[in-house]
Amino acid sequence: MGNEQTLRVLIVEDDPMTAEAHADYVRRVPGFVVADICLSGADVLERMNASAAAGDPVDIVLLDMNLTDSHGLEVARRINRSSHDANIIAVTAVRHLQVIKSALSSGITLYLIKPFTFAAFREKLENQREFRLNLARSGDQATQATVDDAFSALRASPKTRLPKGLIEETLRAVSSEVQTSDGAVSATEVGQQLDLSRVTVRRYLEHLANTKQVIKEARHGTPGRPEFEYRWA
Repeated sequence: MGNEQTLRVLIVEDDPMTAEAHADYVRRVPGFVVADICLSGADVLERMNASAAAGDPVDIVLLDMNLTDSHGLEVARRINRSSHDANIIAVTAVRHLQVIKSALSSGITLYLIKPFTFAAFREKLENQREFRLNLARSGDQATQATVDDAFSALRASPKTRLPKGLIEETLRAVSSEVQTSDGAVSATEVGQQLDLSRVTVRRYLEHLANTKQVIKEARHGTPGRPEFEYRWA
């Protein structure tokens, strides 16, 4: 495993823009670096072998399930049959229960459903780090306590709470609406789509802007009160 200060992350995602977006997220989380970006399932083990040979093995694999050349589950199985000591986090839009069950049996430890907020992404990375460190501290022979501590880390709540009055479910809905929009949207427009008041949506959008997940800009040419628009960062 990499040192306790920095974990190296391999991103496996066949869409280049999405892969780079995930890489930007990784770079924003202290203690993690991007080891490489892999745009196909066929190249994963080759990239991991090259990193290991260079003395910088991959610690965590962020793995999409729907790759153009293979299924993420098969890639996960190949990783786990190899000699690499890397944990796998599924990062995917796939919600089918059978795939999720198969992911667990394929060695995938965490499952992150798209679209997601930066806070959810960061939580999964940090939980995975705690899992690895708790197991590493146990030495060659684990005790029940060290095993329990390791697996409890995967279920840990995020260390940073949302501002008072904000609800995670609503934040996910607002985030998804902005992320999937064709262009920048206003609080009024998001509110109309989600059947929420402009004032309520504005609070969530401001939180996303403060955490640099969306970019806030003034919308010019609108009559009446000044209006802002937001686009996914």
